[in-house]
Amino acid sequence: MNNDRYSRQVRYPAIGDAGQEALGQSTALIVGCGALGSVIANTLARAGVGTLRIVDRDFLETSNLQRQMLYDEADVESNLPKAIVAAEKLRRINSSIVVEPHVVDVDAANIEALSKGVDVILDATDNFEIRFLINDVAVKHSIPWIYGGCLGADGQTMTILPNTSACLRCLMLEGPPLPGTMPTCDSAGILASIINVIGSIQANEAMKILSGNKQSISKSLTIVELWQNQFRQMDVSKLRDQVDCPTCKGRQFDWLDGRQGSHSAVLCGRNAVQLSPPERQPLDLEKLASSLESVGQVTRNRFLMKLAVDDFELTLFPDGRAIINGTEDVAVARKLYAQYVGN
Repeated sequence: MNNDRYSRQVRYPAIGDAGQEALGQSTALIVGCGALGSVIANTLARAGVGTLRIVDRDFLETSNLQRQMLYDEADVESNLPKAIVAAEKLRRINSSIVVEPHVVDVDAANIEALSKGVDVILDATDNFEIRFLINDVAVKHSIPWIYGGCLGADGQTMTILPNTSACLRCLMLEGPPLPGTMPTCDSAGILASIINVIGSIQANEAMKILSGNKQSISKSLTIVELWQNQFRQMDVSKLRDQVDCPTCKGRQFDWLDGRQGSHSAVLCGRNAVQLSPPERQPLDLEKLASSLESVGQVTRNRFLMKLAVDDFELTLFPDGRAIINGTEDVAVARKLYAQYVGN
C-alpha cells in the first residue's frame, strides 16, 4: 500500500490502515460510465479500490462534456467507447489499481458474469430496466449495491444490502415507471452539480461497505433537490418487513430470468435508439465497413464502426448491438438496422 498516496484518507478514523487495506483488496462493478459513473469511478480510483470493473455500452458525444467529468474534447474526437477512455484516464490517475473496461450493454445474459467476484455494484445507469436487473442479480447473489439517479437539479440514492435491507423492488413493487409517465433529460434537462452530489454519496457508501463499515451505511432513501437546497431522507429501514416483495422474499428474478425487459431503448437526450438483438450475432466490422463505403460515410476503429447516411448515423458494435442517431422511433431504427446490417 502506498502510505503517502492515501495518508489523508487513512487518518480518517473509520478508514485507518485496516480499512485502506480492505479497499485495496476489493472489487467494485460500476454499471455505466457516463455522468454518475465518471464521478464514482474517479472517486473510487483515487481512494485506492483495488479493482474497478467499468461497463458502458456507449461512445462519447460533445453533449456529454457538460456533466461527464472524466472526459474532454480530445476524447470525443477519438471516437472511442466511454469504457475504454475511462479506463485509460483512471490508470493515469492511479496506476496501482486494476481497471477492467467492458464495452457491452448489460443484460440478463451477461450480468451474472460481469458481477462475479465483486464486492459492491454501483448503479450509474439512466434507465430503470437495468436497475431492476441489477437488483435481481444483487439479491440472488447477496451483493450489496447502490442505486442512484438524477434529473434536472434533483437526485436520489439508496444503499441496498440484500437479505438485510429493503431492495429496489420493495420500494417500487409495481416495477419500473411506464414509458412516457416520467420526465426525461430531454424535457427536464440536467445539471452537472446534482450529478456530483449523488455520485459522491454513492461512492462514499461504497467506501463504507468496502472498508468494513457496513454498520455506517445509510438506512434511508436520500432525495436531494439541489436548486431549492432541500435534502430529504425517507426511512426505509423497516420497509422490507412491511411489504411482500416478490424479489427478496419470493426469490422471483423476473428481469434476470428474462421475463421482464426489452431489447431496445430510447437514449435520453440523444435523439437516438439502441438496438440489442435478443440473440446477438458477432459483426465483422471490417467486412461491413467495406460493403457500406458506397452507401455513406464510414469510420471505424477496433471497438466500433459508424455509418453516416442521409439524416442518420448508425454506430455498430462487434457484438451486434447498434445505436441509431437521428430518431427516437424504435420502428424506424429497426428498419435502418435491417436495411444496412440485416435482420
